[in-house]
Amino acid sequence: MSSAVSPLAPKKYPEMPSVDGVRVATAEAGVKYKGRTDLLTMVFDEGTTVAGVFTRSKCPSAPVEFCRENLAGGLARMLVVNSGNANAFTGKKGRVTTAAVGDAAASALGVNKDTVFMASTGVIGEPLPAERITGFLDDMVRDAKPEGWLDAAKAIMTTDTYPKVATATVKMGDADVVINGIAKGAGMIAPDMATMLSFVATDAPIAAPVLQELLSKGVGKTFNAVSVDSDTSTSDTLMMFATGAAARRGVSPISDSRDPRLTAFRRALNRMLKNLALQVVRDGEGARKQVEITVTGAKSARSARRVAFSIANSPLVKTAVAGEDANWGRVVMAVGKAGEPAERDLLSIWFGDIRVARDGERDPDYSEEAASAYMKKDEISLRVDLGIGRGKATVWTCDLTKEYVAINGDYRS
Repeated sequence: MSSAVSPLAPKKYPEMPSVDGVRVATAEAGVKYKGRTDLLTMVFDEGTTVAGVFTRSKCPSAPVEFCRENLAGGLARMLVVNSGNANAFTGKKGRVTTAAVGDAAASALGVNKDTVFMASTGVIGEPLPAERITGFLDDMVRDAKPEGWLDAAKAIMTTDTYPKVATATVKMGDADVVINGIAKGAGMIAPDMATMLSFVATDAPIAAPVLQELLSKGVGKTFNAVSVDSDTSTSDTLMMFATGAAARRGVSPISDSRDPRLTAFRRALNRMLKNLALQVVRDGEGARKQVEITVTGAKSARSARRVAFSIANSPLVKTAVAGEDANWGRVVMAVGKAGEPAERDLLSIWFGDIRVARDGERDPDYSEEAASAYMKKDEISLRVDLGIGRGKATVWTCDLTKEYVAINGDYRS
């Protein structure tokens, strides 16, 4: 972990309530880090449904494959997460470890192995000995408590400088249901279907297929709209668990995604996913600025998104932001290389409310002084209008500083 907390870190954390039907425990397993927690378990009441979205990397980690397999059953009783070692690119050894951890977790709780889920984050290519984890599980199941969500977020950090948590309470019928979420991630962030590690739990009684639809749709404009460094992780995992405990308070089960009671829930969930995704961007390795990039006037929404990511992932754009330089020439470069329909002479660019270019050239009213003052902010918005259609998209990234190179130059040492 980087020693200095990101200047974009939240000033305070929300009070995280317990979620009926979820118990949490953390431990110092010494997987890589000394003197800090690095192992998390969540224990779920019987009947808990599960949904997940995972990396589209063609080199997924062993835990991602393990989860994909178990997801088909739609039920969850336990989640085991370690930090410090990703158990990725570890060949047969990786599968042996996930099988051993799955067996130990199932035995500790007395449940079927196909209701166990796991995730690992950290160094790629280093074997993860199962005994670093299995020996702790009996005690963790015994000691798990309903509170401890902030501790849970701390246990899964790697190069993160702060834990990432969010919570919401929503009316469902006549009763309240709670949604809690945690996330980790700071580098190797360019999600493709899901991102880093993030876990969301609710006490709402939602059937697994409906939960899956909510999650799959929710990632599009949240986790899948952020990038720190354009590198998609081998381990990206976003999972959601619904314990159904609110049924005891009169909330009848939801088995249809068109159920009107889901309207407020869906809105709150999507807000939470965006909140967690932006916390990841704001903790981008070495980040000093959050950058929101909106592309309008594209041929289609998909085209707008590709252009937006071309800008967001450009090292030249990101270093210009770090240097507080409104270098719109680099934005033009990123639009041009995106491989999407664009007309040079129709292009307009804004930094904040300051239009710096229009009709394919510098804006005649452009003020370098005003633009430089704007670039000193820690939240920058950049807008490009392509002028050829109605497609639009917004993505988020951060600046690229010397600190990013320092963190990643030392990552395995």
